[in-house]
Amino acid sequence: MKIYILADMEGISGIHKPEETQAGSAAYAAGCKLMMDDLNVAIAAAFEAGATAVVACDTHCGGGQLRLDAMDPRATYETPNAGLMMPALDESFAGLVLLGHHTRAGTMNGFLDHTMSSGAWYDFRINEQVVGEIGIEAAYAAHFGVPVIVVTGDGATAAEAQALLGDVECAVVKTGVGRNRANCLAPVEAHKRIRQAIINALRDLRRFTPWKPTLPATLELTVYRSDMADVYAGRAEIERVGPRTLRTRITSLKDIRVF
Repeated sequence: MKIYILADMEGISGIHKPEETQAGSAAYAAGCKLMMDDLNVAIAAAFEAGATAVVACDTHCGGGQLRLDAMDPRATYETPNAGLMMPALDESFAGLVLLGHHTRAGTMNGFLDHTMSSGAWYDFRINEQVVGEIGIEAAYAAHFGVPVIVVTGDGATAAEAQALLGDVECAVVKTGVGRNRANCLAPVEAHKRIRQAIINALRDLRRFTPWKPTLPATLELTVYRSDMADVYAGRAEIERVGPRTLRTRITSLKDIRVF
């Protein structure tokens, strides 16, 4: 049983201020340590529940937060590359864990809420349904028939995941207070919740199904300013339908990151 863990940073337990997620800040090293701790808990729980292989991918800002010398040696590590969010993901994986995730842009009390780009993306839709990174990643995994089985993050993230994916295991490790502050559980309790969510999921994998939007799918991206749309507007496969809004159609969910 192979499990894929896609780790972001904003929803990691203990991270409660923006600086902990920003490379170059004085608090960044502490944030990376917290991310490493959550990941090792998740890896250990997966193996405890019967996983035979675990691949971990650090998706925050394209990777670089995790320390290989501190990672559980039973897992392997990769970063997004060649336009692929999860390069090793394929049909051989039994489930996807979205570790340390956050809510989509515009969510009330979602700690550091955004969708892909906090500086550019305002709204993203698949077949007219508003989704965030959870939806984008779930759709990508569905191309390979892999379901999202666990999501960890703040309370708003769990609510978004359950509304979109249905019966998904969630570990709520903190509560957003506005966008830039979070109230966090003690590490021992947060790690207990992450471990239990993964064990629960792996012991009953049959209950999960991939979230698979109907194909061909219409993707619509609205950015914050019209000049941000200019970057995409010259591409033949993308239609500009407003000053800030772009639209395209895909025939494969593997192309979900066309923007």
